[in-house]
Amino acid sequence: MTATAETSLQLAGLHCAACAGLIEQALTGVDGVLGASVSAAALRATVQWDPARTRPSAMIEAIRAAGYDAAPDAAAPARAMRRSEFRRSLWRLFVAAFCAMQVMMFATPSYVAHGNELAPDLRQLLNWGCWVLSLPVVCFSAGPFFAAAWQGLRRGRIVMDLPAALGVAVTFVASTGATFAPGSLFGHEVYFDSLTMFVAFLLAGRFVEMRARHRAAEALERTLSQRPETACRVAPDGSLGQVGIDQLRPGDRVRVGVGEAFAADGHLLEGRTQADEALLSGESAPVDKPEGAAVVGGSLNVGAPVLFEVERAGADTRYEAIVALMRGALSQRPALARVADRWAGPFLLGVLLLAAAAAAGWSLVDPDRAVAVGVAVLIVTCPCALSLAAPATLVAAAAGMARRGMLVQRLDALEALAHTRHLFFDKTGTLTEDLPVLSGMFEVEPGIDVGGRAASLAGWSRHPLSQALVASLPAAVHDWREIGETPGRGVRALDEEGVEWRLGSAGFTGAVPRNEVQVWLARAGRPVAGFAFEEGLRPGALEAVSALRARGVRITLLSGDTLERSQRLASRLGLDDVIGGASPEDKLEAIARAQARGETVGMVGDGINDAPVLARADVSIAMGQGALVTRNQADMVVVSNRPLDLLLASIRAHRALAIVRQNLVWAALYNAACIPLAVAGWLPPWGAGLGMACSSMFVVLNALRAGR
Repeated sequence: MTATAETSLQLAGLHCAACAGLIEQALTGVDGVLGASVSAAALRATVQWDPARTRPSAMIEAIRAAGYDAAPDAAAPARAMRRSEFRRSLWRLFVAAFCAMQVMMFATPSYVAHGNELAPDLRQLLNWGCWVLSLPVVCFSAGPFFAAAWQGLRRGRIVMDLPAALGVAVTFVASTGATFAPGSLFGHEVYFDSLTMFVAFLLAGRFVEMRARHRAAEALERTLSQRPETACRVAPDGSLGQVGIDQLRPGDRVRVGVGEAFAADGHLLEGRTQADEALLSGESAPVDKPEGAAVVGGSLNVGAPVLFEVERAGADTRYEAIVALMRGALSQRPALARVADRWAGPFLLGVLLLAAAAAAGWSLVDPDRAVAVGVAVLIVTCPCALSLAAPATLVAAAAGMARRGMLVQRLDALEALAHTRHLFFDKTGTLTEDLPVLSGMFEVEPGIDVGGRAASLAGWSRHPLSQALVASLPAAVHDWREIGETPGRGVRALDEEGVEWRLGSAGFTGAVPRNEVQVWLARAGRPVAGFAFEEGLRPGALEAVSALRARGVRITLLSGDTLERSQRLASRLGLDDVIGGASPEDKLEAIARAQARGETVGMVGDGINDAPVLARADVSIAMGQGALVTRNQADMVVVSNRPLDLLLASIRAHRALAIVRQNLVWAALYNAACIPLAVAGWLPPWGAGLGMACSSMFVVLNALRAGR
């Protein structure tokens, strides 16, 4: 079996969806590359390749040969590449803007002079000056347009830079002919001012887009830069040593100072502290971490020095899972963008034909204006705004959700979530906490500190019900001796007087079973107290369910727990639609029935048994602390584990689609209004360039609203 590797690359020089297609084509042309996916909105490529046949360096060279730049998806080379792209873009914009101002200064006398106020030789001299100043703009500033157009033609593709490159070339050639051979085939009119202004406007628009993408990449890097490179490991003899985090293994003990990050997932052995878990929840407020509490790799220790034991290290940590989810989502091209890509080619071909027809028509009416009209049509119809409408919006929405602890693994899921009208919820671990909560205490022998005794004895057990007792009751200090635990039944110990105490099931403690009591405390063989538990709702679960129902979403509780317990929880949530005691097959059948009714169905779960039904649903959402296979299968992951973030995701998905529609409508209206103006000769090339740049900038800035 052939081994397959996957590499992520950060890209530079992209400005539209057609650029992504060119890079994909260049990558797939490399021997050994099995597949490639490029996101122009996120400036990232994911490549599957055969290590026996190629290397990442060959992929980077292929991307550079296509006219773009690439670097490994790591912070240092990506930052260097962004700095280089920023400097090049800034210089190109500066040269174009400076020269455009000088050209306009030279062209002004020709516009304001009347009759013979401007001598022909002086007009000719000014035209020569305009030509000289246009050379840096055409040869340097407009270089990316020509390079991208040429690479597209080499690969048999019509890219969005082709109309711009043709417009610049035709305008420059025609104006050059009119400058050095007035009255010839090229007439008397020169358009150096329109040419330089067009290039300056377009580069300004792309510079703004580039800065927006760079800021998004920098924000992602800041989020993912919290993991330390080394950790202070405590050896069995108590000595300390610095080791790389890749050397950590489950069971290792690690010291973490204040201001340092936890290097792996685990639990506190010594000390009490607070942790900044903004990577998981999006909330900057520190979270209390008492002794024994779970800590997550990548979170910051902001309270006090502590010692923790590693449970999961390396690629198995939640931090690495989050990184993989973020990078995978940002490397996708959503379906809405692929639809725009399919229309871009025919649209551009129509643009070229329309420009040629307009120029031919004007050559019969007014030959001096034919070139200007043709160029204006080429420029004004470039569909950059159309190609940016969907991907820029969906990526911005996904980035905004990630900051709140909601990771989108498949950008198409945002559209599906916005259309979801029936949402199925698993119960345990999704709407409820993993640990039960104490709901009542039944005292058989009053006068004994049963609460303190039970909590103290429960502290010696890791059973979930024992942990719930510890969390709910204040523990008294007792000198227990001969402590022992029978797995699944309970824990026993002798007190200071040698009397045996037991905490556990009715059979273990000698109590008479009662439906509402799960744990009993017994002294010397006689039960003295019973404790009842119920599932604790996650904070915000009731509010989230109520708000989703108010938005017209039907909610069904779909649980493998007993029907009685499921109905009891549903009544607390105000739900009537309950399916309890459901096997994985039953859950699949319930989803299939809803889909057969024509409903767009969503599923929220966390367990391994939820993976098949998550795969069947139209949009699937997993809780962040759920099983790895469930998180990998889901379209979205609620890393924060907050049910209210499901409501936030629904709101953001609706808002993102609304913004996509706004962008598409804007692009359509812009073309519908400006194309007739350009064909009629009322829109000069510089005005067309300004309009196209402003249109693209409007789409990008409007798309950024989806991330707020």
